[in-house]
Amino acid sequence: MSLRYKKIAVKIGSNVLTRKDGTLDITRMSALVDQIAVLHKQGVEIVLISSGAVASGRSILGVNKKMNIVDQRQLYSAVGQAKLINHYWDLFREHNITVGQVLTMKENFSSRRHYLNQRNCMQVMLDNNVIPIVNENDTVSVSELMFTDNDELSGLIASMMDMEALIILSNIDGIFNGSPTLPESKVIPKIEKGQDISDFIQTSKSTFGRGGMGTKTTIARKIADEGIEVYIANGKSENILIKLLNEKENAISTHFVASKESVSSVKKWIAHSQGFAKGEIHIDANAAKALTGEKAVSLLPIGVVKVTGEFEKDDIVSIIDPDGNTLGIGKVWCDSKKAVEIAGKKNQRPIIHCDYLYLE
Repeated sequence: MSLRYKKIAVKIGSNVLTRKDGTLDITRMSALVDQIAVLHKQGVEIVLISSGAVASGRSILGVNKKMNIVDQRQLYSAVGQAKLINHYWDLFREHNITVGQVLTMKENFSSRRHYLNQRNCMQVMLDNNVIPIVNENDTVSVSELMFTDNDELSGLIASMMDMEALIILSNIDGIFNGSPTLPESKVIPKIEKGQDISDFIQTSKSTFGRGGMGTKTTIARKIADEGIEVYIANGKSENILIKLLNEKENAISTHFVASKESVSSVKKWIAHSQGFAKGEIHIDANAAKALTGEKAVSLLPIGVVKVTGEFEKDDIVSIIDPDGNTLGIGKVWCDSKKAVEIAGKKNQRPIIHCDYLYLE
């Protein structure tokens, strides 16, 4: 089998792994594990991002209406994650493949050091022929620190591990050019950079997951812009992973075409750090025009009109234009006190170098 990619991240959504009654669909899990095992034995490096822990726990314990949402999620996750990883262990063991569990939180991506520690952990696993199975650690996450859903987490993992492709498996075939319920609607097979598909995105969320097609599209666009191919496909379709990677087959899916421009590891980390900004740097119109031009430029102090928040050297900050819009984020070379001191001045070192700047 001639393969399109040798390094992939695969995200399996809750609606793929659960039946309508909320119980785990072991038959579907087994079919996906079989496909991953085939690719693994073909030499493909795979990181698996799997939902299903909360739904799994709910199916065991039932719904307790006396508990609030956060308590329910923590309890279901604690019980369900153990059941989920145990099933994966047994299923992969049938193929003589070892798996390892990685539970993470959004906060673990907030600093470069934590980010690199996670990357090293998973790389060591891959180097030793172990498939990492990643999920959010819902037992300690609270709502304001949680990922939007596992689509966001899968994007972070694919970017962090410098994968060639990210495959997001849902319970529909991809993005349709109309309502998926209408017979005349067709799957959009390929989406290029800048292509407007806003009219085709459904706003409804999935039954068991936290996200919807809007989240998937946002993540897919960002990851594709970082040079990683992204596919949204139906995880319940027969041999979907094999078909997506086999160069001789064309699986039904929506393919977000990767940008040809290379993005550094540091910029990839910064691109996913919007939620960790420690302060704001407000800039004037000239600085905003320069930053959004075709040529990559650094943010100079002369264009800074105001600095808000307290931050240290190497922290992430937001860049705000004269209209109050967020232009992007970047890693600062100085603390907030120094930034205030040099704001508006000429002949100063850039507050944010272009190599550490991500524009939205």
